[in-house]
Amino acid sequence: MYIIKKTIYSAVLASLVILCSFSVQAQKKHKIGFAIGINALTKKKLQQISDAGIDCIETGLTAFINKDSLTFKLSDYEMIKKMREVKQAATETGVEIWSIHMPYGKEIDISFIEEERRQKVIAFHQQALKYVSMLKPKIILFHPSYYLGLNEREARVKQLLKSVEELNTSVKAMKASMVVENMLGPALLVSKGNQERPLLRTVEESVAIFKMFPTDVYAAVDLNHIAQPEKLLLALGARVKTLHVADGDGKAERHYFPCDGKGQNDWKAIFEALKTINYKGPFMYESTTKELEGYRECYNKLMAL
Repeated sequence: MYIIKKTIYSAVLASLVILCSFSVQAQKKHKIGFAIGINALTKKKLQQISDAGIDCIETGLTAFINKDSLTFKLSDYEMIKKMREVKQAATETGVEIWSIHMPYGKEIDISFIEEERRQKVIAFHQQALKYVSMLKPKIILFHPSYYLGLNEREARVKQLLKSVEELNTSVKAMKASMVVENMLGPALLVSKGNQERPLLRTVEESVAIFKMFPTDVYAAVDLNHIAQPEKLLLALGARVKTLHVADGDGKAERHYFPCDGKGQNDWKAIFEALKTINYKGPFMYESTTKELEGYRECYNKLMAL
């Protein structure tokens, strides 16, 4: 009898170990990445990123842009040369260029009401897309707007829809997916009361606008831009293609590193939401830590919750 009980106990214990192993393996499905400016992407840096166990990166052209004039600091020849160098270095080091964060700012707003200004921004983005297409990214990320004037939200949404239609055509031509990021918006008005927050500031507004987008335009959810970001993840569901991972409180641009313990995000709820929506993209940090190894270490700690 003792032998039988011991055998049954051993079998149960072995089964539990196997189940726990499967559970952990099932959870460890996200690639790890972080955002870094393209000016920092030397072959040496990319090798360090690879050696630290980081799978992919998001990058952007901000360092090479004159935002006020919508021009590039480098010549066309120099931009093309830089893109080719970065792509070759990424290929050689095995780091995937997952996403491109497109330029944004006061003068780079795809929701401008004035059609001439909007078209100028679109032309600028088309030139930027020409450059970043050489990097073969999977995702092209846009902000929906900058801050808005008072009582122009509806008109801005209409302009955003036009821009998304036009840009999506170009993004698909480079065999990538277009995503639009949710923006910070704890209250409609900014502190001085003379401006409105950007578009996609709440769960409700994000859902309403995404219903108007083409079905092949997806969402980038910034976990620092909204309180209880798990609610936005669940609301957008399969539209979520990528993340910006940072901790915060939904009140300001905090971009705390998740494992520093400064923010208010419920990481257990966030991981449960990611599982519910079957999110398959990377855990893409838009927050920084001192050592590159810290990105994967933090992910493992959060996942263990």
